[in-house]
Amino acid sequence: MLSGVDASGTASVVLIELKQWTRVDESPLEDHVVTFVGGGKRDVQHPSYQAWSYASLLQSFYEVVTADPIRIQPCAYVHNCSDASVLRSEGSKTLRDTAPLFLKGDVQPLRELIRERVVHGDGARALRRLDESVLTPSRSLVDALTSMLEGNREFVLVDDQKQAFELIMSMVKETSTEGSRVLIVTGGPGTGKSVIAVNALVRLLGEGLNVRYVSKNAAPRHVYAKRLRGSRSRVAVNNLFVAPDLFVRAEPASFDVLLVDEAHRLTRHSGPFRNLGENQVGEIVRAARVSVFFLDEAQRVTWRDIGTRDEISRAAEACGAGVSDVALSAQFRCAGSNEYLQWVDDVLGGRQPATGALTESTYDLRVFNSPVQLRDEVMARNDEGGSSRLLAGYCWPWVSKNDVSRYDIDFPEANLALRWNLSRDGLGWLGVASSVNEVGCIHTIQGLEGDYMGVIVGPDLLVRNGVVVTDPAARASTDQSVRGWRQAMKTNPEGTRQRTDEIIRNTYRTLFTRGMRGTYLYSTDTETNDYFKAMVARARPGQ
Repeated sequence: MLSGVDASGTASVVLIELKQWTRVDESPLEDHVVTFVGGGKRDVQHPSYQAWSYASLLQSFYEVVTADPIRIQPCAYVHNCSDASVLRSEGSKTLRDTAPLFLKGDVQPLRELIRERVVHGDGARALRRLDESVLTPSRSLVDALTSMLEGNREFVLVDDQKQAFELIMSMVKETSTEGSRVLIVTGGPGTGKSVIAVNALVRLLGEGLNVRYVSKNAAPRHVYAKRLRGSRSRVAVNNLFVAPDLFVRAEPASFDVLLVDEAHRLTRHSGPFRNLGENQVGEIVRAARVSVFFLDEAQRVTWRDIGTRDEISRAAEACGAGVSDVALSAQFRCAGSNEYLQWVDDVLGGRQPATGALTESTYDLRVFNSPVQLRDEVMARNDEGGSSRLLAGYCWPWVSKNDVSRYDIDFPEANLALRWNLSRDGLGWLGVASSVNEVGCIHTIQGLEGDYMGVIVGPDLLVRNGVVVTDPAARASTDQSVRGWRQAMKTNPEGTRQRTDEIIRNTYRTLFTRGMRGTYLYSTDTETNDYFKAMVARARPGQ
């Protein structure tokens, strides 16, 4: 960044994104190109997009930029590349209008841009002001988010969701700058935990507070950001929806409020190699004046998940923070059928007869005799609403990840072969129309929902003589959810069996509760499929 003043005497910064690339190819991803980095060809952001995104971040969160204005001019300089065909394509024109692009040989035009924006030096004063600026969302960002939220029916608060929301607001107002508080919001699938978190995020931003929506699972972060953002605010919104890794080195009470969705998915260590930090729960509590944990312990689905009420309470006690609780009971997923949720618990727990009677429920629950029938019905339902998908337990290796000509889930006797989610926009899998041809897993769908979900139950969950049994060895080698269980069996076999059993049952409980209007089941094991049919028949006698 080059700092100075422009011809009118206003503070001005030219933000230059430098690239050493020599060759660039087209990418199928929006605002991306393909170039050689990190030892191979990869999809990377267009340099003008990258420069523009940095400028947008400064304009949206750095108070000094708008309060005592600093004009930010982004641009990109790819100084080793002379081929303009891809970088200056028609599709990137809007980006380049905002963040001009300069290539090899464009020294003079770049020089002129800098001279126009920085007429006189300022001794780096503008850069120091940026470095010392208070971080708070801009008024325009808050207004944009508020407007989008108010026009979106899926974010309307009802029943105990509203009560929990007001409790959060009250706690934030009552908590002094010296103290800290923790609120644990518990609720099962479809009770509106994410809806409360998003509403609280927007309201607290409107009050000028430093707040973030935190989620371990990237899929809901991506989807909520995509639903709320507009083209002018998308970078800023993406910086409001963050991963818990962000708080490893955060200063104590550096955030006013942290809203932690899917808190059951928190882990001990952070970073790509899981070698940073000591405990994500404690790091979050320490980093915020008020931390709100949205929790469903029955959705802990990997070996590393540590999010429990006891873990959160211990972290709060260590930080001297008071703890409050609120429970959500009203259920809005699965056609509002608490009976269906009870049926799921009965089925996965092996309780016969099931106490979850479905005689009054309109929820569409069916068990199919073949994967082809399951696939065809999901396809038909998807034609109606566009949000029905296939899901499966992670029992098949993801071989197509490295070879797109191969299939992952193969049923040769049914002449059916399927692939795991291969959409290039992977984190937005549920929102990609073509993903109805793919199969999602627990890592793709947790925290999200669609109209009808067809679930393929793999050999990791079986029924033998009416007893539900689980087998972690049947999980795919590419699945990280139970990684480490074999080693743990050597020192604590009983505890390990109990833990893997819980993970597998929780995984299917989560998959069984992603459908808002219906769930369709098929097990690769005949005895297990017959068990599902019998449990449906007992819950709906005479139907």
